[in-house]
Amino acid sequence: MAGAPAQAAGPAAAETTAAPDFWDPAHIAQKPDLHGLRQLRFVTEDDYPPFNFALPDGRLTGFNVELAKAICEELDLGCTIQRRRWDLLLPSLEDGGADAAIASLAITPEHSAVADFTAPYYVTPGRFAMRVDTTLTTASPEALQDRLIAVVAGSKHEAYLNAFFPKAKLSPFENEDLARAALKSGRVNALFGDAISLSYWLNGAEAAGCCAFKGGPYVDARFFGEGAGIAVKKGAKSLRLALDYALARLAERGAYAELYLKYFPVSPF
Repeated sequence: MAGAPAQAAGPAAAETTAAPDFWDPAHIAQKPDLHGLRQLRFVTEDDYPPFNFALPDGRLTGFNVELAKAICEELDLGCTIQRRRWDLLLPSLEDGGADAAIASLAITPEHSAVADFTAPYYVTPGRFAMRVDTTLTTASPEALQDRLIAVVAGSKHEAYLNAFFPKAKLSPFENEDLARAALKSGRVNALFGDAISLSYWLNGAEAAGCCAFKGGPYVDARFFGEGAGIAVKKGAKSLRLALDYALARLAERGAYAELYLKYFPVSPF
């Protein structure tokens, strides 16, 4: 495939950027008319940390849950957040059991056929991780020529490397755990994978400070998707616009970045 690797444009490509920003503050729409709407009924999962999970006392929390609460506060609406099985999230919108689903739902043609979505409130880029004692200063195709890179076999990340890093030597592994172990032990020069799960690992005890992000993030939608959005019932335009407005306002006030960094202290971006 021709062309250069697609990295995040502007500030998000810089190593110093702490949190992504998907909203243009110059184009925040007027607050929609929410006359007659007193509360928002969100549904989510409870087993996908750090996005949504249950505390020992059963209360729901996580990035998605706190973001839903912040949206309700921004719109000055009451808020309920209930757990649903993954396969029941979108059907609950259609049958009127919920107003919105916030559960890291990818904006895909399949999902968009049965629900409408806000603009993405996060994306999952690909990124390289390397040992902190590496002598490599960049993660460019030239720098990684003939270098050994761990990747999950058959993944979108392997396909991306084949397209844009053709001279690197790929070392495919069955799963992320094996790929990370290879990087930590120094058996490979780098690992390329899901930046969100990598950020969680890099900040955890398992990595033990061995490694850090290098280069990126890479955000080519052809490989890594359009991102995750909040789902609403098909045709619920007013509600969708209200959610988009609230997300943009939270970003403008810095509330989104604060929440993002609470759950991702090692930013995927």
